[in-house]
Amino acid sequence: MGVIKVGTSSWADQMLIRSGWYPRAVNTPAGRLGFYAERFPLVEVDTSHYAIPLPETAAGWVNATPPGFTFDVKAFRLFTGHHTPVAALPAELRPAGGSSRIRWRDLSAGAYDELWHRFHAALAPIAAADRLGAVLLQFPPWLTRGDAAKRRIVDAARRCRPWRVGVELRHSSWFTDDAVVDTVTFLREHGLSYVCVDMPQGHPSSVPPILTATADLAVVRFHGHSAAWASGDKQEKFRYAYGAAELRRWSELLRELADQCAELHVLMNNCCGDQAQRDAARLAELLGVAVAGQPAGA
Repeated sequence: MGVIKVGTSSWADQMLIRSGWYPRAVNTPAGRLGFYAERFPLVEVDTSHYAIPLPETAAGWVNATPPGFTFDVKAFRLFTGHHTPVAALPAELRPAGGSSRIRWRDLSAGAYDELWHRFHAALAPIAAADRLGAVLLQFPPWLTRGDAAKRRIVDAARRCRPWRVGVELRHSSWFTDDAVVDTVTFLREHGLSYVCVDMPQGHPSSVPPILTATADLAVVRFHGHSAAWASGDKQEKFRYAYGAAELRRWSELLRELADQCAELHVLMNNCCGDQAQRDAARLAELLGVAVAGQPAGA
């Protein structure tokens, strides 16, 4: 069975900070990350989706965590086709014109290449310290299956190399009965890790949680099943506590998935208060996996 690492999709969310999960004396960004890393061996970096961090910021993350800790880092949203506020770009790379939001095609080739260069520079301290798990390419819900979309995915993944790449697809066209095998085969042929998501079903953005490994690393992200998923309210959208029976069943499924790969990353993204941390700890216990610095069952 492959190595299983369990963590959450945030360590600095304001709702988490206000929840009281961190002791009052742990009141700095570095202190909070260090406290988190004493309890979990894995975290997802979400802030990089909204803006490319500075290399000094990433170096600070490394300094706050022990050897063996792992960061899965979301790619900057412009790279995956999301509409991006111009203000999220460095001033010298912003295109001329009055638009407040842009897509990647609105940039010159030189500016786009430079953004990728800065993204690599930002992640370099994490990779150099052997703490980079994978770059997560989270594509928008409107990316429908097709040859052009596949070329877009391959190009973004190529720009992430030599790092491992996870791909999260959020349009149902990739997972219809006649498409799912092709989707899995496509990812496997290009050495890309399929990112499985547990989420509410029956919504336009819903995709099924298909548990399969397409590379040496597999990733499963847990959104929960809030009835308010389509509300647009982030706090309510992720307000969900996994029940004991759900977590037991998922622990069985995750062990089976870990038999298909060298490493499995499990990330709780029901980030409302400290619910993700609580559910991650319960799931890790069911899986019998160690938290950072402690043997399993400690």
